[in-house]
Amino acid sequence: MAMAATSTLHDSARSTSARRLRVAHINANFAGGSGGIMLREAAAVDSDRYAATILAPGDGPLFDRARDEGVDVIRLRRMGGGRHVYPGADVRALRELSWHLAEHDFDVVHTHAGRAGAIGRLAAHRAGIPAIVHTLHGFPFNEFQNPATRAALRAIERRLGRITDYFLADGSFVASEAIRLKIAPPDRIRAVISPVDAVRPTSASARREARRILGISDDAKVVGTVARLAAQKSPLDMVNAIAGLRRPDVYMVWLGDGELRAATERLIAKNGLKGRFLLAGDRDDVGSLLPAFDIFALSSLWEGLPCSLVEAMICGIPAVATAVNSVPELVLSARTGLLARPADPASLTRAIAYMLDRPDEAACMAEAARAHIGQQFRPDRLGADLMHVYDTALRLAAPRVARSR
Repeated sequence: MAMAATSTLHDSARSTSARRLRVAHINANFAGGSGGIMLREAAAVDSDRYAATILAPGDGPLFDRARDEGVDVIRLRRMGGGRHVYPGADVRALRELSWHLAEHDFDVVHTHAGRAGAIGRLAAHRAGIPAIVHTLHGFPFNEFQNPATRAALRAIERRLGRITDYFLADGSFVASEAIRLKIAPPDRIRAVISPVDAVRPTSASARREARRILGISDDAKVVGTVARLAAQKSPLDMVNAIAGLRRPDVYMVWLGDGELRAATERLIAKNGLKGRFLLAGDRDDVGSLLPAFDIFALSSLWEGLPCSLVEAMICGIPAVATAVNSVPELVLSARTGLLARPADPASLTRAIAYMLDRPDEAACMAEAARAHIGQQFRPDRLGADLMHVYDTALRLAAPRVARSR
């Protein structure tokens, strides 16, 4: 029986090596953030060896970009976003996803983030996919949840780890936490650095043009961010932090949209910031607008390794961010930027004020940040890492696949 299983496995290996390996990327978000990372990963591998397909819900510019880059897309009708559990909807999403995975005969399923990571890995396991890879863009649990919820989500992640052949993590801190929390084995996880969209260092002309587009005068002080208006990004903390500056010459620009827009607008009005706190919505010209910022600020409660922060640093914009997850790998306090405490608007106010009041120091930190990032965020490095991970996951999964046959 063992010889028969081995023979079957070798036959499968020969047939797989004779064609491109089919990799399915699954995410509940294909509008930005982890969705953008997923697209860059799908496009980074050697197209002669791997055929990438993205399975994601919704609409938006990333679907067009995927087609332009030769990445197939399957639009999911049942996969929802958010961080809550909806048993009926999640069961329907699981059925739909299981059908697509079995129908297209994928070799590797690569899931991203919390909800899609859970449903996607269960669907891949149900469909008998040979190898399952999961990227941890941070964790679905955090210190701001009640203890029972946090414990339940941590237990779920540990159970899902048993059907995961390999893990990727946004940054070394996330990888080390995954090992410490017994979510991933130490020999089956790797920290990767995803490349970011191409941006150029800011210039005086780019600054003027960006401010013209946003309708902001050249002499104003501008704090800006790129993030969803969602609980994770804590936009209400940012509103309170800007209000705490008590400086009528300071504008805030928030690039991004989300379910907290109405609540954010109400708090902006309550704090008398109308006209100075601009909610610019989702944009496809973020790279052109970043030069408008004097300071880039993040108020997130949890993160992986935020691409928007990397892009701002490449542009040469001084950065302030909350000290969560892998963010301190980029923001070395008082060297490449300033850190603030999460869920503490006053702390964020102090850090932003320090940068605004000391532009020479801020510029030195911005230059140090560009040097710190260097050439780390390159697509060719990511492609080589991913191909090695997929090959390793298939090799590690081979004994399990053989036993199941």
